[in-house]
Amino acid sequence: MGKPTVAELETALQHAAQLREQGEDIYYIAKALLNLNYRMKYLEEVLDKVKLYLHSGEGAVEHALLIKAIEEAERASMAAGDNDGKMHPW
Repeated sequence: MGKPTVAELETALQHAAQLREQGEDIYYIAKALLNLNYRMKYLEEVLDKVKLYLHSGEGAVEHALLIKAIEEAERASMAAGDNDGKMHPW
């Protein structure tokens, strides 16, 4: 399955928001798309920080940036309703 273009994703997100606002998202597809898109932004940031950390030779500053990105992704996940009560101890 191919990745949607920026325009395709934007169109899908706009229609998903409309479905939610109008109460017509009977199968929760729009909710799932909006939620996954929200969380994906944080996870992409984690991936960027992982690459930076590894490229830096596992530097302390880059490690701190990675941990911060992971914590933000976990907070976003919990705020988005994926709360299993687990936070990593770092």
